[in-house]
Amino acid sequence: MDNDLQQRVKIDRPLYEQEQLDKDCQYERPSKKHFDCFNCKPIGILHKTIPVLKWLPKYQWRKDLLGDFIAGFTIAIMNIPQGMAYSLLANVPPITGIYTAVFPVLTYFIFGTSKHNSVGTFAVTCLMTGKTVLEYSDPSYFNPGSTASSGEGYSPLQVATATSLTVAFVMIIMYCLRLGIISTLLSDTLVSGFTTAAAFHVFTSQIKDIFGLVIPKQKGYFTVVKTWVSVFEEIKNVNYVALTISITCIIVLVLYNEGVKPKLAKRCAFPVPIELIIVVLGTVLSYYLKLEEVYKLNVVGSIPSGLPEPSLPPLDLIDDIIIDAIVIAIVSYALSLSLALIFAQKYNYEVDANQELLAQGFSNAVGSFFSCIPATASLTRTMILQAVGSKTQLHSVVSCGFLIVALMWLGPLLETLPISVLASLIVVALKGLFLQLGDFIRIWKLSKLDALVWMITFLSVVFVNMDIGLLVGFLLSLTQIIIMGFKPYTCLLGSVPNTDIYLDSRRYKMAIPLNGIKLFHYSGGLSFALRNTFKLELYRLVGIHPQKELRIRRKIAKMKEEDDISIGNLNISKFNNKIEKLKSKTTMDISCLILDFSAVSYIDSSGVTTLKTIGEDFALIGIPVYVAGCDGPVYEMMQRCRLFNEPKSSIRIFPTVHDAVQSAMAVFNLGDLNSISVISKI
Repeated sequence: MDNDLQQRVKIDRPLYEQEQLDKDCQYERPSKKHFDCFNCKPIGILHKTIPVLKWLPKYQWRKDLLGDFIAGFTIAIMNIPQGMAYSLLANVPPITGIYTAVFPVLTYFIFGTSKHNSVGTFAVTCLMTGKTVLEYSDPSYFNPGSTASSGEGYSPLQVATATSLTVAFVMIIMYCLRLGIISTLLSDTLVSGFTTAAAFHVFTSQIKDIFGLVIPKQKGYFTVVKTWVSVFEEIKNVNYVALTISITCIIVLVLYNEGVKPKLAKRCAFPVPIELIIVVLGTVLSYYLKLEEVYKLNVVGSIPSGLPEPSLPPLDLIDDIIIDAIVIAIVSYALSLSLALIFAQKYNYEVDANQELLAQGFSNAVGSFFSCIPATASLTRTMILQAVGSKTQLHSVVSCGFLIVALMWLGPLLETLPISVLASLIVVALKGLFLQLGDFIRIWKLSKLDALVWMITFLSVVFVNMDIGLLVGFLLSLTQIIIMGFKPYTCLLGSVPNTDIYLDSRRYKMAIPLNGIKLFHYSGGLSFALRNTFKLELYRLVGIHPQKELRIRRKIAKMKEEDDISIGNLNISKFNNKIEKLKSKTTMDISCLILDFSAVSYIDSSGVTTLKTIGEDFALIGIPVYVAGCDGPVYEMMQRCRLFNEPKSSIRIFPTVHDAVQSAMAVFNLGDLNSISVISKI
C-alpha cells in the first residue's frame, strides 16, 4: 500500500456481551416469509414464467437486430451439418437433427432466460439418447442390410421421441419441486471426466463409418471394447473410398480450423461455413460419381421435405426408459445451465436456474411431438453466437426461419451425401472434448482427491457404460463432499499486537498466544456427526482433557491430605517428586477458554448438547468457556436449546473474539483494561 494511503483508525465502544448487544442494537429474530399467491401480482408471475413477455417489448431494434440476425443466420448454417451428423449418434434419421434445431429452439425462445444459449443437438446427449434407442428399438432396424422393421417393435424415431417426452416430464417435475440445485452436485471435475470419456464413445461409434465397415451395433456394457474388437475383426473389409473421403474431410477441416480460420476471423464478421461447404461438395461428388452404386458407399438415403406432422410418442415406453431419461435430463440441464451462467456473468444479466428447467422441459415436450430428440445447449454453437455479436434469444427466431425454409426444399438434395462425411465432421468436432484430457494434470496438481474422482469417472464411462460411469462419479463426488465435511479446519489463535485481529498462530509469526487464555477456532458445521470431532480437536489443540485433568487434580489433593503417618513411611523426596510428576500432567496456566465460532455455519441440538457438556466439564476444573462470534442462526439455536441458562455451565457468549478476550483479561487480571479502544493499520 502506498504511504499516502496509510492511516490509523481508532475504534471506541463499550465492551459487549451478546445479551447486552442484543438490547442496545434492538435484536429481533426475522419472521419466516411464506409464499402467498394472493399477494402476488399476476403480471409478475406471467413475466417470470414467460420471460419473453418481459424483454421483447423492451427490445432495442436498431441497436441489437443486426447482431441477432447475423448470429441467427450463422447458427442456421451450422445446424444443418451438425444436426445431420449428431442424429447419427442418436441412431435416428439425419433430418431429425434439423427438426431439433427448430421446434425446441422456438419454445426455448419463449420460456428461456439465457440470451446466448444455442439449443439443439449436442454430441454427449445425442450419444446417450442413441444408447436408449438401440436398447428399445426393433433390432431389425440395425441389422446390416436390413431397411424394414419386422413390425414387432418400436422404430428408432419412436423411442427417441418417447425419450424426449420423458426427459421433459423429468425436468418439469424438477421445476415444480425446485430441484435446480441438483445440477450443482455435478462438479466441474465430474463433468470434465464424464464428457472427456463420452468423446471416446462418440469417436468409437464413428469408426465404422470412417472405414466404411459393416459391423453390428453394440449395446449393454463394455460397448467401446466390443466395438473395437469388431473393427479389428472386419478391418480387412475396409471400404477405401469411404476411408479416402473421411481422411480428406478431416485434413481439410483441421487445416482450416487451425490455420485459415484464425486469420479469417480477423477480417470476416462471421465464420465461413466450412462444414456446410464440405457437405455440399460431398453430396455433389457422390451424386455425379455414383459412389453408392459403384463403390457400395453408405449414404444418407431418403430425406423427406417439409415439416413433420405432429404425433404423440408411444407413452407405454416411459416406464422402460425412465432411468435413462433421468440421466439425460440431469446431464443436459447441468451442461446448459453451466453455459448459461458463464455468459450471464460475462454480459451482466441474470439466469433463473429453476426457470431454465421449465424452459428445457417445455422445449423437449414440444419437440417430442415433432420428431425431435432431446435438446440441450451446445458449447461450440454458443461460443459462435457470442463471437458474431448475438444480443438476445431473438437470434433463435432468425435461425429457425432459415431452417424452416431449408426444410421445405433442401432435404431431397442431400440424399446422396456419404455417411463418412458426417462421421468426419463429428470426429473433428470432438477436438475440444479430447483436449480436456489435459484437465487431469491440472486437477492432479490442485487436488489428488479431485483427480481420483476424474480418473475413476473417466475409466468407468469408457470401459463400462455412460450411465454407470456417471453414477460412479456422482457417488464419488458425494463421498468427497462428506469426507471434506468431516475434516473441519481448526487451530489456536494468537493476537496481533495493538490490534483486534486474531490469526492462526501456526501460520502467522506475529500472532502471539495470550497469557492465560486459549483461543480455539472452529470452521464448519457442528452437528451430531461432527460433535466428537469437535471435542477431540478442542482437547488436542488446547492440551486439556477436563475429565483426566479432574482425576489428576483429585489424586494430588488426596495425596496431600494423607496423614503424617502415611507420609512418614515414605521418603519425603520421593513423595514430592511424585506430586510434581502428577502436576506436570495438569494444565495450571489456563484461566479461560474462548471458542471462536465466527466460521461455524450450522449447529444442531446435538452440537449444543456437546457445548453444554464441554462447559460443565471445564467448569469442574475452574476454567470458564466463552463463545464468540456466532452468526444469527447459530446463536438462535443455542438460545432455543437453553445453552446459557445451565447452572452447571460456565459458558458466556460475546459478539466478537476481541470482546471475549478483553472480558477475560479484566476478570482474571491478565492485563490492563481501561476501555476497548483499538488501533489498527489499514
